[in-house]
Amino acid sequence: MMRFANPEWLLLLLFIPVLIYRYIGRERRKSGRIRFSDTRLFRRIGPSLSLKLRHSLIAFRCVALALLIAAMARPQSGREGREILSQGIDIALAIDVSSSMEAKDLADQRKTRLEVCKEVVAQFAQGRANDRLGLVVFAAEAYTQCPLTLDYGVFLSFLDGVEIAGKDWDGTAIGLGIATAVNRLRESEAKSKVIILLTDGKNNRGEIDPMTAARAAEAVGIRIYAIGAGSRGTIMQEVDGIFGKRFVPVKVEIDEETLKKVADATGGKYFRATSEEKLEEIYAEIGEMEKTEIKVREYVDYRELFHLFLYPGLALLSLELVLGNTRFRRLP
Repeated sequence: MMRFANPEWLLLLLFIPVLIYRYIGRERRKSGRIRFSDTRLFRRIGPSLSLKLRHSLIAFRCVALALLIAAMARPQSGREGREILSQGIDIALAIDVSSSMEAKDLADQRKTRLEVCKEVVAQFAQGRANDRLGLVVFAAEAYTQCPLTLDYGVFLSFLDGVEIAGKDWDGTAIGLGIATAVNRLRESEAKSKVIILLTDGKNNRGEIDPMTAARAAEAVGIRIYAIGAGSRGTIMQEVDGIFGKRFVPVKVEIDEETLKKVADATGGKYFRATSEEKLEEIYAEIGEMEKTEIKVREYVDYRELFHLFLYPGLALLSLELVLGNTRFRRLP
């Protein structure tokens, strides 16, 4: 963007049309007449180059004055910038990847629980701004899939790589998952530190109890939102058998009591997701509760441009003076 720091100088541009008007009037008054019996000879004489360019001096003078006036008005170019003043939230998303997450009860047998979870978490991440996100996955063990980052593209690529745990480390270590997420957040200096825990079972592996991990989170100021993912009652789950895949009835067992205690101990909240739509609503609700108020200071850096008008104006004025006293000099 461009502006003039002293735009009042631009009013002087109004005198340039007056200067041109006076020049035209003066030229007309200087015209004279002479009588000849035959002017055919004069018609054969073409105008010289000097005669054709005799009005260039006034053009140089007007353009030079316009440039000098513009220079006096101090033209400036500006570069807009934004400075984010607010500090975001640090959020660790802990996701259960045990074999039970292969159940397809959240999306009418179209997608597994894990696939639904990954899609909803991706939407959640894309709706954040200025918040660092981290990703922890757990089954019988827990590990950090993605450290805290502001690069949501990197986060989404790690999220896309999350898969169901193999048989060698299958299980549900909720306490270990919380503890790993706490370890990611404990040294954070963010104003708010949050763990969003999603599981579809009960703690049956790991050496850390969920409540012990929750108390550790509470001690360092971390709030936990716990989500139990799965339909209520019994579902038909696809399993591999001797004669191929088949469906068997499986009872959905989520330790809601423990998850509620974990959330309550840290000032968080427990949610139950029985469908894909409900899971989307839960993450949206958590997003509203943990919303960063972005404070932005906008500024413009200006750079002086008067020299771009001053030097050409002086050059044209000098050229007008030189030509007026040499090539286009008028004798009395």
